[in-house]
Amino acid sequence: MFTIKKFTSVQALFLFGLLMGVFIIYPNIAQIPWDIPRHVQSAGTDGATMQVPVNTMKIKHVCFESLIGYWLFFIFRYLFFSVTIWALLLINIKKIKQPVFARRIFLTAIVTALAYGLYILISLSIKKHIDCFTIHLLFQFVVACVLCVLIGYARALYSVQREKELEIERLKRETLQSRCDALANQINPHFFFNSLNGLTYLVRSDDKQRTLEFVNKLSNVFRFILQSDKKGLVTLSEELNFLDSFRYLLEVRFADKLTFDIRVDESATAMKLPVLSLLPLVDNAVVHNAIDSEHKIRMVIATHSDSDSGETVLTVSNPIYPKLEKPVTNGTGLTNLSARFQLMVHKDIRIEQTDETFTVILPLT
Repeated sequence: MFTIKKFTSVQALFLFGLLMGVFIIYPNIAQIPWDIPRHVQSAGTDGATMQVPVNTMKIKHVCFESLIGYWLFFIFRYLFFSVTIWALLLINIKKIKQPVFARRIFLTAIVTALAYGLYILISLSIKKHIDCFTIHLLFQFVVACVLCVLIGYARALYSVQREKELEIERLKRETLQSRCDALANQINPHFFFNSLNGLTYLVRSDDKQRTLEFVNKLSNVFRFILQSDKKGLVTLSEELNFLDSFRYLLEVRFADKLTFDIRVDESATAMKLPVLSLLPLVDNAVVHNAIDSEHKIRMVIATHSDSDSGETVLTVSNPIYPKLEKPVTNGTGLTNLSARFQLMVHKDIRIEQTDETFTVILPLT
């Protein structure tokens, strides 16, 4: 399978240099039908003036040597341009990988000038092939330089674009992983244990109404999480409906020690945000804070107009009561949430923390 990586290997670049060499010396190739007779005629004339009477065999020998010399220099010219282009491509693709045009053209021009100087030295050492000071030859070197710069620059731009695409793919995988983590976090034995404890408490209290409500909310939580992989953005109303079920389970577990204060404008409920945006924030508050009769948590979820952008945002805040023993977590909840917002909403979340309050600001779209 053809790939850019295979194309830019050293061997592939050399083959490409050979092809580009044909392109660069094409004017010389097109000139062959006129150059050969002229060389033969010139060699014959020189041979005829060597001695009198004219030695026909000597003239033929001189013509043959001139023709061989012409073809050898032609091959040398082709290989010289091919190797020069190969070297320029290696510099522009392998050495300079960032799309910095000024540095790229500066280095390429220096190498091209050195190659041109070397060509002059070799040409001056070969009689009858002193074409190194013609505009035509100089133009060939300039074209080789410009083409290699453009190819290298285009390759660098492609690499940058490819890296962005790979980053998007990585974020998509992280989004999927975040959803899987959310599911795993809720169906792990610890969650089942706490949920069953709450359910057991309700059954023993013989509160049938609350027991049925608990089972219903628990099923809603699982249903929403299991279906979240089919959703990207959801309305704030859907997210709050999920939170309503999830917070019921937490309120049964913590009694009046964990409460929610939701202040959402009706006009904002149709706005959208990534699915399961509130879950990691609520889970973060529960995991990292001590929740007991002396440390009651009141989570405030509210919409308001952002003072900087003027856009409607959702803020989620809770008081900070650090646990004596730091909990063991993977630490990716907020990171994944930020990545999902950047991917789906093209905006990032903001985190504001004081000594007493932890607040996360979510942009809505």
